[in-house]
Amino acid sequence: MANHWHSNRTQIYWTCKALIQGRTINHMDEIGEAQGWRLGAIIHNLRRKHHWPIQTDYRGPERIAHYRLPGRCDWRALDFPRSAKGLRQEFKAAQGNGPESAKAGTDTPDAA
Repeated sequence: MANHWHSNRTQIYWTCKALIQGRTINHMDEIGEAQGWRLGAIIHNLRRKHHWPIQTDYRGPERIAHYRLPGRCDWRALDFPRSAKGLRQEFKAAQGNGPESAKAGTDTPDAA
């Protein structure tokens, strides 16, 4: 039986990368960019298991959740999930100053 009920590694990697780049993301972003549909579950795990200070804004009449990290959040202090651990090295290698330098790269790992 296929395991379609859980987020795949690429979705988790994409979510972590988007958040530490300073983006505000929602479910439609995930569908379009990571071909996923479990953003709420990923956000929940990042908050509960990894203690990411993710903020949620509900927008529009449909009250769609938009997720972001607070501007004062230091990505270097975050606990990364196993499938996104490579982001720390990626951002350090890009410039050593933070996620702004890695915005141009959109590659995702095959098996992080």
